[in-house]
Amino acid sequence: MLLPAIILITSALVFYSIGVWSEHVQRVLKWWHVGFFALGLACDASGTFLMSRIAASGEVQASGAGAGLNAVMAVTGAVALLLMVVHLGWAVVVLLRNREVEKRRFHKFSLLVWGIWLIPYFTGAIGTNLG
Repeated sequence: MLLPAIILITSALVFYSIGVWSEHVQRVLKWWHVGFFALGLACDASGTFLMSRIAASGEVQASGAGAGLNAVMAVTGAVALLLMVVHLGWAVVVLLRNREVEKRRFHKFSLLVWGIWLIPYFTGAIGTNLG
């Protein structure tokens, strides 16, 4: 289950990055950006589910620094996943309200959520390699 989980989490990074950075460069939120946010969220949630199943089964054991990083990843991962849900929901609200000023300012929130999301991604990758 580890390889599919890694593929899903990495796909989440790719999809979410495409959505966030495309929106940032274009300086206005569009529906296709929201589609990439949703793909990233779906992949992240699926990969996180698989990772939690792996952790529960004891298939991958981390010790020492790897265990500490995995604990950090679990907490920051839950926060990041929740932020992704909020981000996606807020993006839909902004587009439905169709206020130009909101669509143009949204990218600042996107970059914040993306940056926070990177913390569990990299701590998970490092923790897995140390474990």
